[in-house]
Amino acid sequence: MYHSKISGLGYYVPENVVTNDDLSKIMDTNDEWIQERTGIQERRHIIRGEDTTTSMGVKAAKIAIERSGVAKEDIDFVIFATLSPDYYFPGPGVLVQRDLGLRTVGALDVRNQCSGFVYAISVADQFIKTGMYKNILVIGSEVHSTGLDMTTRGRGVSVIFGDGAGAAILSRSDDAGKGILSTHLHSEGQHAEELALVAPGMGKRWVTDIIKDNDPDDESYYPYMNGQFVFKNAVVRFSEVIMEGLQANNLQVSDINMLIPHQANLRISQFIQQKFKLEDSQVHNNIQKYGNTTAASIPIALTEAWEQGKIKEGDLVVLAAFGSGFTWGSVIIRW
Repeated sequence: MYHSKISGLGYYVPENVVTNDDLSKIMDTNDEWIQERTGIQERRHIIRGEDTTTSMGVKAAKIAIERSGVAKEDIDFVIFATLSPDYYFPGPGVLVQRDLGLRTVGALDVRNQCSGFVYAISVADQFIKTGMYKNILVIGSEVHSTGLDMTTRGRGVSVIFGDGAGAAILSRSDDAGKGILSTHLHSEGQHAEELALVAPGMGKRWVTDIIKDNDPDDESYYPYMNGQFVFKNAVVRFSEVIMEGLQANNLQVSDINMLIPHQANLRISQFIQQKFKLEDSQVHNNIQKYGNTTAASIPIALTEAWEQGKIKEGDLVVLAAFGSGFTWGSVIIRW
């Protein structure tokens, strides 16, 4: 059986910086309130007409491909994780294949929200392990800003999210001691509606229903989040899935060199860090600068940590995510 390794990383965020003070001008909120609850100081929002979920993914992918040393002609497959595709259909995977000028390779879209990149990495890892593909492009990209309720009514959700993209090239390796050691995925659908966007959807409210009712108080097409419930579940599942990954590889918490948690809320990351007694140098957080970029948050943070020299050859790197669905997972990597 083959093994997979990350051979290249890249990320892209829009230049448009939106601070907490900027948001306070359009909704009843303030910098202290946002930072106290989330740790976020600013985030990036696209400028309409300049960036999309796909275009940001392409920009991140170009950097990852260049750093990997893998020629575009040698990319066998594309996996794109997002909750914010350019179109309802087709998904952005095929748009990336077109815009990058790749061969007529397969393109798969993953809709697992905050854990999307972890799920996508797991899928890519399985394809490479079986020998089906040699080099897979994995992207996590999100545009939240154009779909949020940017008023006081929606502030509980809207202040949290930002736009951005990250990408990785997974390549075949014969070294069993390095690369992706294992992946661990879970879901608990009974809580699906605790963090959801239900319309437009074929099940309850489609576009025709929204237009027909023309109800200014209809919030079904804005994201809903039961914040406290999500927080309480997240800290439990984060801990469980990290430990599951370590135990599967006969490792201890003390073996972790770098933890890259999904950037949902700085308070969640801090809780996990304190529980596992990890130093600041062992955890990389950037939600302060970018907000929660959902499927893009882990590849952006992973790329940043690597660029800053926080990840070195031989290090044990743990990726962990929890989010809408509820879905969660972890990836254990020997760099």
